[in-house]
Amino acid sequence: MATIFLSNAKVFLPSLPSTSSSSSTTSNLQTQPQLIVCKSEPSAIVISRRTVSLSSLTATAAFLLSTFSGSKGFSGAAANAAILEAEDDEELLEKVKRDRKKRLEKQGVLKSSTKEAAYLQDLVYKLSKIGQAIEKNDLSTVSLVLGSGKDTEWIKKVNSALNKLSSSEEEKTEADAFSSSFASLFSSVSQNNIEASKLDFVASASAFEKWTVLSGLVGQLKGL
Repeated sequence: MATIFLSNAKVFLPSLPSTSSSSSTTSNLQTQPQLIVCKSEPSAIVISRRTVSLSSLTATAAFLLSTFSGSKGFSGAAANAAILEAEDDEELLEKVKRDRKKRLEKQGVLKSSTKEAAYLQDLVYKLSKIGQAIEKNDLSTVSLVLGSGKDTEWIKKVNSALNKLSSSEEEKTEADAFSSSFASLFSSVSQNNIEASKLDFVASASAFEKWTVLSGLVGQLKGL
C-alpha cells in the first residue's frame, strides 16, 4: 500500500496485484482504488489558528503603537507651534502698546508746545504753496514764499521745532535731511534752476513727511 501526504491529510492507496493473478484478481484491477483519507489531528489545526491569531494581534498592536506615537509627535509639534504663535502675539501686543504710548506722549508734547506746533503748521502751508508754484515753473512765487534766504527767521523756527520734537535717532535723521534739502532749495531757486528746485523740493517734502510719521504727529498737522 502506497502513502501520499497531501497538506495536513494522509492518503493511502491499496497495492495493485501482479498481472499473473486469476480472473478474480483481474476483476479487482478494474475496480477503482479506494482512497483512505486520514484527517490531521485537531491539535495541528488549533496551533495553526492560534498562530494566525497571534500574528494578527501582533500586527494590530504594532499599528496602534505607531499611530499613537505619530499622534503624540503631532500633538507635540502643534503645542510648540502654539507656544511660538503666542509669543509672537505677545511681542506684537507689546509693540502696539509702546507705539500707542509714544504717540500719546508726542500728542502731549505737541499740545504743550503750542509755538512749535504753529511753526510746523506754517511750514505745511508754505510747502503747499511752493509745490503749486514749482509745478507751474513759477520760481518767482517760490522765492517770495521762501523769503530772503536760508537763514530767514521762519526757517530757523522750523528747524528749532523739529529738533525739539525729535526724540529718536530716526526722527533726528529725517529732520536733518529736511534742513539740508530745504537749504539746497533756496540755492536752486536763487540760481533760477527749475530742475534742481524740483528735486530739492521733493527731497524736502519727503523728509518732512517721514518725520511726521516717525514722530506720530502726522495726524496733528492740517494739510498733510
